[in-house]
Amino acid sequence: MFSQKTLWGSLTALVLLTGTSGVALAEMPAHSPEQTSQFHRIEQPLGLKVGVAIAGLALIGLELWWFLLYKSPDTNS
Repeated sequence: MFSQKTLWGSLTALVLLTGTSGVALAEMPAHSPEQTSQFHRIEQPLGLKVGVAIAGLALIGLELWWFLLYKSPDTNS
């Protein structure tokens, strides 16, 4: 089906391409004072953003491994 080298190469290329795509973060447009008093922007620490991104990528990798590469042991006993 897929060779392990091809799979890891594709995953590496995907991570590199998405990490360096230069997509700007979306900014919320300015609203009237009535609307801005309802919701407040909360700035998240960079470490938290990076941690969540790494955890998400790890979970995606785990799912790919489970469905594409995991071989169940033979249960012929």
